[in-house]
Amino acid sequence: MIHPTRTNLLQLRERAASITNSVGILKARRQALIRHFLDSVQPFVRSRDAIRGDYGRALGELRLAIGHEGEAWVAALAANAERAVGVDVEDRNVLGIRYRDIVPYGPFVRSPPERDYDYTVTTPHVEEAVHGFETVVESMLEVAAFESRLKMLGEEILGVTRRIRVLEERVLPRLRTQIRAIAQYLGEREREAHYRLKRFKSGRAAG
Repeated sequence: MIHPTRTNLLQLRERAASITNSVGILKARRQALIRHFLDSVQPFVRSRDAIRGDYGRALGELRLAIGHEGEAWVAALAANAERAVGVDVEDRNVLGIRYRDIVPYGPFVRSPPERDYDYTVTTPHVEEAVHGFETVVESMLEVAAFESRLKMLGEEILGVTRRIRVLEERVLPRLRTQIRAIAQYLGEREREAHYRLKRFKSGRAAG
């Protein structure tokens, strides 16, 4: 147990005040992180919904293209139009948190003249299918960037919440218990000293 002195009592009170202030700062940071998280979630959800819609339409156009042109012809066309795509990984900083973000580079969606085949001999279904799948690839890479940011923010929110809980449920209650115990001990000593002084004065007066 900490030695019950006024100096230690003052130090404990200062420490409790400092921790209370730290909890307030952490809660403010958590609120800022949550707001940023929610701002990132909305476009993420919209992007996933858009991908599902684009992917469904692209599959429909692909089935129609295969029905008109034949599977072998469509496969040969796809192989001829194949190209390399990729992403860059860049360091980012959000609210003091460093993380790596995915930055796709393209362009992913091409116009018909930019594709490596004669688009004048294809059906509209082929062109719509190609356009649809290129759009899906671009959107999926954007969603991957959103997921990276959301994961980082979610982990930081959990970490801050754990620190707040430890301070509020363990550290502060222990400090307050020590403060009450020392304050009570010092109060009892003061009352005893006052009582002894009173008896001493009474004895002198009687003598």
